[in-house]
Amino acid sequence: MKTSRQGLFVARRSGRLYWCGRSLFRVLLGVTLIVADGTASALGNSLVDATNFGAKIDNPWFPLTPGATLTFEGTKDNKHAVRVFSVTSRTTVIEGVTCVVVEDSVSLGGSPAERGLAYYAQDRQGSVWLFGEDSQEIEHGRVVKNEGWRAGTDGALPSFFMEAAPTIGHSFAHEYTNNNFQVVSLSESVKVPYGSFRDVLLTKEWSSEEPDVLTHKYYVRGLGEVRDVTVKGPLEEFDLVQVAR
Repeated sequence: MKTSRQGLFVARRSGRLYWCGRSLFRVLLGVTLIVADGTASALGNSLVDATNFGAKIDNPWFPLTPGATLTFEGTKDNKHAVRVFSVTSRTTVIEGVTCVVVEDSVSLGGSPAERGLAYYAQDRQGSVWLFGEDSQEIEHGRVVKNEGWRAGTDGALPSFFMEAAPTIGHSFAHEYTNNNFQVVSLSESVKVPYGSFRDVLLTKEWSSEEPDVLTHKYYVRGLGEVRDVTVKGPLEEFDLVQVAR
């Protein structure tokens, strides 16, 4: 399964570096931030302050309400693809933080191809963090590959996922997974089978492990992700078609 978009701690805007929630990172993660040639990295232990996280995720750009299921359709590997993103009522504790468990599955040509679990939490400032993922690849009904990561294991830090107030030009990188994203626009328009929307958040995402792939994702306030499409590399496209609550 393609790893979800992830980020961590550095923001770039108009050629200058900004620290997003600088005091928050020091309190939560106990990290040392190092700037060199316009980049940043983190050193130190994952010292997460669990008291700075709440029990629900109501970030307007990425709300996770238990019982909500978003269904997407599109194309992947030259096949008709269906993705089902389900917010469960289950929780799990990672690094002392209670995380919401999300089920995320993909079928290709009518057959199961990927399934995964993701673990999210929201800090009291309103930003969403990803604390880990577990995923499986499936062929002919059998699991052929397992992979994943957890904050606090093998030096992995939690991944910054969605700002409370996204800002154009802010860029984020997650050192452990080598995934990156940048806020491109807050005023996009997008049309998907589920509906037409304005004032849409657009991000671009890339990974150093797949340098020839660039993905655009579109988020609608109060709804979450509505479109995911590669703009560079092999075509992979998912559009929101249904929401059940």
